[in-house]
Amino acid sequence: MKRLLCAILVTLSFAAQAEPAPWYWWASKATGQQVCSQSSPGEGWTRAGGPFRDSRCGR
Repeated sequence: MKRLLCAILVTLSFAAQAEPAPWYWWASKATGQQVCSQSSPGEGWTRAGGPFRDSRCGR
């Protein structure tokens, strides 16, 4: 029981140290429109700037 508790505490301590995913500007290959997102909006989009700390895509 003690080992299980220790394993859970160790696992939770690693999760507490995780950082949020960075934000990037993504540009549409078809229209040039840009959006700020943590992940690609889909096919036809390329990363245009970043990484940034928040959803405003500002430094």
